[in-house]
Amino acid sequence: MGLRKRLMECFGCGGGERPEEQEAAVPRLGRKKPELRRWCTANLRSLSLQDLSRKLSETRLHGFTLDELKVATKNFSASNKLGEGGFGPVYKGFVDGNLRPGLEPQHVAVKYLEGDGVQGHREWLAEVVYLGMLSHPHLVNLVGYCHQEDHRMLVYEYMPKGSLENHLFKSNLLASLPWCTRLKIAVGAAKGLAFLHGAETPVIYRDFKASNILLDHDYTAKLSDFGLAKEGPSGDATHVTTRVMGTHGYAAPEYILTGHLTAKSDVYSFGVVLLELLTGRRSVDKRRRAREQNLVDWARPYLRRADKLHRVMDPSLEMQYSARAAHKAAQVAHQCLQSVPKARPTMRDVVAALEPLLALDEDVPMGPFVFTVAAAEADAKPKPEAQVEAAVPASANEEEETEAGGQQQQGKRHDMSAVHAESPLYATAVKRPESPPTLSRA
Repeated sequence: MGLRKRLMECFGCGGGERPEEQEAAVPRLGRKKPELRRWCTANLRSLSLQDLSRKLSETRLHGFTLDELKVATKNFSASNKLGEGGFGPVYKGFVDGNLRPGLEPQHVAVKYLEGDGVQGHREWLAEVVYLGMLSHPHLVNLVGYCHQEDHRMLVYEYMPKGSLENHLFKSNLLASLPWCTRLKIAVGAAKGLAFLHGAETPVIYRDFKASNILLDHDYTAKLSDFGLAKEGPSGDATHVTTRVMGTHGYAAPEYILTGHLTAKSDVYSFGVVLLELLTGRRSVDKRRRAREQNLVDWARPYLRRADKLHRVMDPSLEMQYSARAAHKAAQVAHQCLQSVPKARPTMRDVVAALEPLLALDEDVPMGPFVFTVAAAEADAKPKPEAQVEAAVPASANEEEETEAGGQQQQGKRHDMSAVHAESPLYATAVKRPESPPTLSRA
């Protein structure tokens, strides 16, 4: 039996035939079924680099040349740079039929791998192959890749709202994410994880965190960065043993202690992100008082107490959320954060518990409507007296002044409104703490 045939059998393709598409087990809303694809990913990590490279030809991805991506990104212009992460810099680009016949016109994000080494190349290959074989509305769509000489790049669909981390902790906006949007993001991310865990050989994401959740124009959450993803246990195995990698503050405690990895490790990480959505705090924040630096340790005692939950809820929400929904979401977070992995729910159970909360809005308090304008517009136009303050009672203004010192210590300014504007209201933004360090990627 030739190498090609053995390779194809490893990926569930028999003698070279295309694998059948399988539907995800997670329920989906809407009449039109989105495209779902889950090919068998068994033994992916055990393949050699040569076999992984050969597998690229079996994916439905575009193999871009370096020159094509230079054109798409205006020669990797600094003005097109979206940011930089552990992988390397990310640039915004545009591809269409003029670049390559038959290519759908769309904006893309080009992630450039910096540095050399076998491990970095393996992570790059793994991400290409995983996203080439997996397709789901809550996984970021990989358009193609580039591997030319020493240049290695990934070409994703462009996610215009950026990462969840930016909205929660680095946003230049005065107002924070509203409650309904936070729930939508939590449900979407949960569906993405449930899809990965639902295969016969589950895929464990292993690096679930706020910075790896990207948001579409309508705040649809999609998981990105599959460089650390790994096949879960199969057959009678209860776990896989691996070197500990991930991000401090998100990794499950048993994984850190033993290196034993299961799908329940992802469930714990989801619980941490859900807690970040509820509280507006980072998983680890060294700038806070000692007992509040670890989010899980600080918030866990309040999660099952409906009468105490408001003490840990994000103050920038200004009580504009359903108390019933918040309490149920907090209960889900508490279950996900159980120290014993078997006591945690599956991600399918998490989706089933969270999705109905999107309809719970009858007990959301009605706040005053405040029309907000950008700072640049405010400077350009003369402001009549009481233009903004007219919507807020005098007593509320006095109360806001007495609490100003406390709010500045938290590093936030809160909009006294249930309506959250998208434009920056101040030229200078409060500096947020940096992302927690990764445990290892080497």
